Amino acid sequence: MYCNEMASRMAVEVVVLAAGAGTRMRSAVPKVLHPLGGRPLLAHVLDTAGNLQPNRIHVVVGEQSDRVRACFSDHSGLSWVLQESRRGTGHALGKAIPEVSDNSTVVVLFGDAPLTSADTAGRCVRESGDGVAVAIAQLDDPTGFGRILRDDDGRIVGIVEERDASEAQKSITEVNTGVLAASKSLLEDLVGSLRPDNEQGEYYLTDVVALAAKRGLRVSSVTADPEESLGVNDRAQLAQLERIHQRREASRLMAAGVTLVDPDRIDIRGSVSAGHDCVIDVNVVFEGEVSLGEGVNIGPGCVIRDSVLGDGVRVEPMSAIDGASVAAGCRIGPFARLRPGTELGESVHIGNFVETKKASLGAGTKANHLAYLGDASVGEGSNIGAGSVTCNYDGVDKHRTEIGDGVFVGTNATLVAPLVVEDEAYIGAGSTITTKVGRKDLAVGRGRQRNIQGWTPPAKRKRRTKE
Repeated sequence: MYCNEMASRMAVEVVVLAAGAGTRMRSAVPKVLHPLGGRPLLAHVLDTAGNLQPNRIHVVVGEQSDRVRACFSDHSGLSWVLQESRRGTGHALGKAIPEVSDNSTVVVLFGDAPLTSADTAGRCVRESGDGVAVAIAQLDDPTGFGRILRDDDGRIVGIVEERDASEAQKSITEVNTGVLAASKSLLEDLVGSLRPDNEQGEYYLTDVVALAAKRGLRVSSVTADPEESLGVNDRAQLAQLERIHQRREASRLMAAGVTLVDPDRIDIRGSVSAGHDCVIDVNVVFEGEVSLGEGVNIGPGCVIRDSVLGDGVRVEPMSAIDGASVAAGCRIGPFARLRPGTELGESVHIGNFVETKKASLGAGTKANHLAYLGDASVGEGSNIGAGSVTCNYDGVDKHRTEIGDGVFVGTNATLVAPLVVEDEAYIGAGSTITTKVGRKDLAVGRGRQRNIQGWTPPAKRKRRTKE
């Protein structure tokens, strides 16, 4: 977190530039809403901004501004600034500056640069003083980046965008990451002095560095990790950042004591917390908020979304768990599907091709294969036979099935809700049950078997007719 000491010494406000049209994305979706790790690019930048503990966060929007704002409607405290005509990054910051409180230090972040760290931005704040601080990086291939210009004494005197750079300047490998910090009063003055004297005819924010240097103001630099310089302009760059993000998430899990069978084949599209000695096999996808206890084992090809898995849970291959609470010692799958509202007690077994929805199963209960439990509660120690179904939907409304402790449901039973099956009852295989079953009762609801002797199969009857 960044950082109570810094906040006590100066008022910090963040301006996030997020008004770009993103034409190279070839998408109807605003660029800053494209997902990285299952969350919008802008969400990652707002996390960084929030970790600076600023007094306010200002977000400059333009293209499809209503859509961007709606996506963050539950993010309290944001100040939205509209840049109706996009005339460059300097013009965008100029729109936000009047909204910034006086006597504040301003940090500028970019909505399409999600890998920027709070550490780098915070160091820029501390280094800015009475001048300007910028975050820089050394890149082996600086193509596409603004180059840092220094004088013979090593002082920064400007930043030149690549399209405006000479061949000699293009050979510079020290680049601008986009992060910049200075006082509001200084930025207001410098931005007001910008001129669109470049190939694009835009007001470049980077030109404030040269203006500051010409006035004799100190321009400080903070060295960032090269990955922090990466932004998203097209889908290839988005894919590149996605892999970096996933690598970081994999490293975080392994550092916490999780075994990843192949760290390159895991996708975290949200956040995952995990206890020690968990094992995650290949091609597992986590979405939303997922919590794993100690010693959880997840087989290959599983998808787990917004769920809590207790200690020692084992998820067999190709299972899907969504919005479920799974207690310690449960075994799920293979090819099982737990839908939202599923709550499993300790040591429950959910086997292959079993589906649950808004269902609670008590400790030790088993549904080992080919069953559907929807809008149902099942007590402890019960057994649900293969092919058994709770018929919860009458075409208009959903109804619940209540099954007690120690109940045995035979194969291919059809339980028509609303229905109550009391403790230790038995349901005969192949039965259709429509009324309450009492404690320890045996319920059999099926047509009586008839064996017809001398029956002639249709094929034989057809041959006789032809003769």
